[in-house]
Amino acid sequence: MRRRSRRRPVTLVAAAALGLIAGCGGDGGASSTPTVSVPGTSTASAASTPRATKITVSSPAFDAGGTIPRRYTCDGENVSPPLDFSGVPGDAAELVVLVEDPDAPRGTFVHWVVWGVDPHATALDAGEVPGGAVQGRNGFGKRGYGGPCPPKGTPHRYVFSVFAADGRPTLSEDASADEVKHALARHVTGSGTLVGRYGR
Repeated sequence: MRRRSRRRPVTLVAAAALGLIAGCGGDGGASSTPTVSVPGTSTASAASTPRATKITVSSPAFDAGGTIPRRYTCDGENVSPPLDFSGVPGDAAELVVLVEDPDAPRGTFVHWVVWGVDPHATALDAGEVPGGAVQGRNGFGKRGYGGPCPPKGTPHRYVFSVFAADGRPTLSEDASADEVKHALARHVTGSGTLVGRYGR
């Protein structure tokens, strides 16, 4: 593990269930999003918070806009790629990492959602799940990371997002990726993305 500091206690409970879509690339689909009861939050987009500052997200495995190596896909070892991030605001209570494919035919497909990441962390190693962090279910119906696995044809984009939150909302074990976003609404103090591509 690279450049990580001591983990703060996490108050988020259980893992998120992300059964919004049935398969990568062609079987994903959007569904209605239940309201999350989190005091002080709204249903606005977490990433649209006006006061959010930019977090720089990069990877030693691929350049922004470049091809994601096979190792980090369903055709390889299917482990999450290493990520580096900087510019996390000092008031962050935790980080959330979200990986999505916006090019899936039936709507955005979730490949990874993990929250409760130490706000002092500056990197994640390949395949690393930070101590104390909580992983939700991906679009494949499994908990944890599920790598790019698009149908044959035009390469898809994969968006690696990092959000810094000023609080630690409590989420039920049935929370979805959209519910995580709603819980973060008005509580995001920084955000950033890295986009990679993969085709078959």
